[in-house]
Amino acid sequence: MSTIKLSGWVEIDGQLLSVQDVETILADRQEEVLRFGGEFFFAGNGCRARDHLGIMAGNCPKGTLICDGVVKGRVEPVVPDLPLEEAIIVAVHLRCDEGVTALSGGVDSTLVAVLAGRECVAVGLEDSHDLARARYVAHALGLTLNCVTITPREIETALPLVLGVIPVRDPVSTGIALTQYFIARWAGEHGHRRILTGQGADELFGGYTRYLTTTTLAEDLERDVAGLELQAARDQAVAALHGTYLSMPYMDLRVVRAARAIPAEARVQAGRRKIPLRQVAERHIPTEFAWYEKKAMQYGSGVWKVLQKLARKNGYKTSIQDYIDHINRVEHGH
Repeated sequence: MSTIKLSGWVEIDGQLLSVQDVETILADRQEEVLRFGGEFFFAGNGCRARDHLGIMAGNCPKGTLICDGVVKGRVEPVVPDLPLEEAIIVAVHLRCDEGVTALSGGVDSTLVAVLAGRECVAVGLEDSHDLARARYVAHALGLTLNCVTITPREIETALPLVLGVIPVRDPVSTGIALTQYFIARWAGEHGHRRILTGQGADELFGGYTRYLTTTTLAEDLERDVAGLELQAARDQAVAALHGTYLSMPYMDLRVVRAARAIPAEARVQAGRRKIPLRQVAERHIPTEFAWYEKKAMQYGSGVWKVLQKLARKNGYKTSIQDYIDHINRVEHGH
């Protein structure tokens, strides 16, 4: 039995490693750990290490190998400079040996779903935009889709659980985390550990509406990419409630590097967002799907409207934030 406990997955130079491989390298060629790519945290034999970008949670700084309490070095995987399309294909391929894909019907998740070829799950209230869109896309592309219909009562019950683990408790983060909660719940109940998602695409490629009007696009993109670590912490904390984790192909170092090499004005221009990603997607999914503009997760799933109604029902007619703060104080004493 292995003495290493591994969360996530590890690769070197595009080759996936088993837990036994990690254990052998740690024992015999410890310096090779500093080349590990993937999404991982491992601990054992007096050592612990976490992936370069901090996608997986763990009790050491991101991108660090620590043995016997001493920092041994930075985890800096060596990855080639690839064209964006190849980078995305490689990133998905490395992650698609197991798990389920979260599908909402937007270009981000649809491209991942098609490249991964795994069964998909969509979550939303009855008659929500995301469920309808996911059904349409899955039927057109021949994807296996599991639709999970959630209710306002389930959202109300999940809210204190979500607020108890996420690092930032504002309305937008809470709405996203609630939607992720139900995706992770379904995955955990059906024996899946890994959930492939489209997280990170909006920040890397310029997907938010506000990018269309900003006068500081390059700076905004850099700031938002820097904030992805905190988003990953939120999403992984929620997924962990159900014994699962999110795997994020767009946050693969290859993809991050390829995306950041593209000038900001080439990512967003003439009223169009995420242009490089959509151009890649056109070669793998119908043009209609590649250029479709979808609502954000918390809106498309219907969760946002439920949060508004819950706030009003509990006496907070003008502020979801005040309602969230109230729940947090009552449930967690924060």
